[in-house]
Amino acid sequence: MLPSFSRLTAGLLTGGVLLTGAVGCNRSTDDTTAATATGAAAADSTARMTPTATSFGHLPDGTEAKLYTLTNAHGLKATITNYGGTLTSLLVPDKDGKLGDVVLGFDNVGGYTSAQYLQEGPYFGALIGRYGNRIKAGKFTLDGKEYTLALNNAPNTLHGGKRGFDKVVWEAEPGSSAEGQTLKLTYLSKDGEEGYPGNLQVTVVYTLTNDDALKIDYSATTDKATPINLTNHAYFNLNHGQAKNALDHELTLNADRYTVVDGTLIPTGELRQVQGTPMDFRQAHTIGERIKQVTGPGPGGYDHNWVLADAPRATPQPAATVYEPTTGRTMTVTTTEPGIQFYSGNFLKGNLTGKGNTAYVQNYGFCLETQHFPDSPNQPKFPSTILKPGQTLKSSTSYQFGVRK
Repeated sequence: MLPSFSRLTAGLLTGGVLLTGAVGCNRSTDDTTAATATGAAAADSTARMTPTATSFGHLPDGTEAKLYTLTNAHGLKATITNYGGTLTSLLVPDKDGKLGDVVLGFDNVGGYTSAQYLQEGPYFGALIGRYGNRIKAGKFTLDGKEYTLALNNAPNTLHGGKRGFDKVVWEAEPGSSAEGQTLKLTYLSKDGEEGYPGNLQVTVVYTLTNDDALKIDYSATTDKATPINLTNHAYFNLNHGQAKNALDHELTLNADRYTVVDGTLIPTGELRQVQGTPMDFRQAHTIGERIKQVTGPGPGGYDHNWVLADAPRATPQPAATVYEPTTGRTMTVTTTEPGIQFYSGNFLKGNLTGKGNTAYVQNYGFCLETQHFPDSPNQPKFPSTILKPGQTLKSSTSYQFGVRK
């Protein structure tokens, strides 16, 4: 049996690339010291500022959605809306220092509430809960009582149900910390919402750190035992706007096993070794190199949970790295979670047009969703996802950006 659900407060491991200009060789020591001090003061000033807020448009019920822009000392920008806690854009530099948006999304809230988007349900950049991923047949038993959930991904429940955390308006509080600008989001999921027990108080803090990471800290408490599995569903393309798809990205995963699934993407309970299979990313492979060998529902491709090494994790540990050769951008994922869902955007159809009038076709973006395992409430050998009264869930994930020249 794997270790149980970690409830420890998580710290952050960082190893970012510091993007600065070269120092002239004729500059004196005093000048260099002064410049360093000035740069440090500017970085500290940026860190102490709070994110700016603008309108992101109106929801169908007339509620105004807000968009918050976080900026760090090197000019990186992350925009997040209080609708669904959604990461709508993330500007990071390439090897030439040019900023580019590396996540999929829309320019206004209407894109996230359109009939086409809701029908296809890609969950671009959204916070996911109460339970990220799938629960078999929309049922689980807890403390002798069976609970029934909406079958929004028939025959199963997916990402919290018909109105998961991706479709609610979160309370937002912009701020700052020693690491950088922050956005604190809170939401009370009431007892019985989407069929889940307990009043669940959830807090998510986004931090755009001054060493070029987007850090997401999750916490939650409940007054009744309930399953919970929180994650973010960002789709990444490190050459977004300049590439036909994301298949040339080189990926590594710190995992030697994955959860085998049935024809509806529900785990069978088997944790299979990746060695000798197209699921082996312990050494870097491009996403597209072996993708046609991965069969599954619909178009096939990657949509599986990998079992991360060294779980449980009291502090974030390496989970994945990504390198895009054209731009030189890199991304390193660290997390306290025991699993990571790698999804290669198999079900994108080109029907959704996002930022820059870009059609989001199959495999245009990929997801690395840090998580507990799918269907854990029905899998006693998986790490537990049950949060009980008196406990506090703590989870932390960081997406660190850099360049390789």
